[in-house]
Amino acid sequence: MTTPPTDADARRDVPPVICYPVESLPQPQMAIYTKARDGLTKVDEVMVAPRDAATFNAPAGHFFRITSVEGPQVGDLNLWHAGDLSERFYTGKTRALHGTHVTTGQQMWSAFPHLRPLATITHDTLGWYGIDRFGGSVHDVIGTRCDPYTHNLLKGGQYHHCCHSNLTRALADYLGVSLAEAEPHIHDVLNVFMCTGFTRDTGQYFMKASPVRPGDYIEFFAEVDLLGALSACPGGDCSSEHSSDVAACHPLLVEVFKPADGALQGWSPPAANGYDRTHGR
Repeated sequence: MTTPPTDADARRDVPPVICYPVESLPQPQMAIYTKARDGLTKVDEVMVAPRDAATFNAPAGHFFRITSVEGPQVGDLNLWHAGDLSERFYTGKTRALHGTHVTTGQQMWSAFPHLRPLATITHDTLGWYGIDRFGGSVHDVIGTRCDPYTHNLLKGGQYHHCCHSNLTRALADYLGVSLAEAEPHIHDVLNVFMCTGFTRDTGQYFMKASPVRPGDYIEFFAEVDLLGALSACPGGDCSSEHSSDVAACHPLLVEVFKPADGALQGWSPPAANGYDRTHGR
């Protein structure tokens, strides 16, 4: 410990400044999405088995919904532009723009140089949770995903059902490539239904039992053609650990819905970011 300077309290009391004021951020067209939610037709569904992952496609202008179907379960979500896997979900910028946890009306932004919304959250049955007395909230963009490398570092052993491994296998199967070829595409996730925060005293990332119950869901509008991969975390509701063969785990349901013809009048896919990289030379 170092000795505090005489003006320590004054330094601590300097007010914070928001890094990215979002008043000028283009707003999602929630009125159009809300209207389009009436008369949806389900066109596909995928059941993600416990401690496993699966891929799905959500064309631009469609909705996709992730639902808890049998018991409290969290999931790790990756998203890519279906036509270009280099355009993928960028958790860091999403976190900088919207905060550590996301809900209805917020968007999932893509990596540079595109930096545009991949998807918009249109409904969240856990939106009531807010921030609890521990500083925890739901659907975080701060955790990276449970992975076998950190598991080996901290506990030793070769555990193959971490979300990173699950997502890698699912993407490799979808693309018809090796695990080594698929793995670099796996990226930091949206922790769907997971309840997390940072401890007040040590600033450590924590998790607690998810408030999700069967029937709860989070729904997204696909702003571009999407390829998604979802892992049903081996930690179940993440009430104790997130790499486990003993935690109670349950499947997650992914459903894809098409709006009625004409329901999206006035909507168009977002353009890629307009920054001209050639001027930066």
